[in-house]
Amino acid sequence: MTLASEKTLVLSAEQVHQKIKRIAFEILESNFDVKELVLIGVDGQGHVLAHLLQKELKGIAPWPVTLGRVVVDKAALTQPDVSLDVEVKSLRKKAIVLVDDVLNTGKTLAFALRPFLSIEIKKIQVAVLVNRSHSQYPMQPSFTGFELATTLKDHVEVVLGKNSAVYLT
Repeated sequence: MTLASEKTLVLSAEQVHQKIKRIAFEILESNFDVKELVLIGVDGQGHVLAHLLQKELKGIAPWPVTLGRVVVDKAALTQPDVSLDVEVKSLRKKAIVLVDDVLNTGKTLAFALRPFLSIEIKKIQVAVLVNRSHSQYPMQPSFTGFELATTLKDHVEVVLGKNSAVYLT
């Protein structure tokens, strides 16, 4: 872990909350015609973000919001196994929002899409808190909290919870 003096605060707790609230409203506006929405968070901070979005949406959305988790090995060069904690068949003809904390190259989100390729879905969208825009894979978020120009050597650290923040290290 990096020393606090080596971190640059990008978003404060209040700003993170504002971004999450705005993303929730954008998701609502984009999905006004659905009967149910499924948020699938990438294991780790992506799942925490999905949970926070679910809490926001429950207060404003007229439809149920289900939460799930997809597990992807972010360090692996290939993905032999990508697992979901919800039954794939239960997602049939549903609107899905795949959620992660940071979009860097798009590799993690590209692998996370694998379980959804075998079923008929209404639509799939992507929500990220921070988009670094270093796309190597054809992944563009539908909902972005913050666009951040970085170098490939930079690291973005997202902390979600009581002391939410986004740091550049």
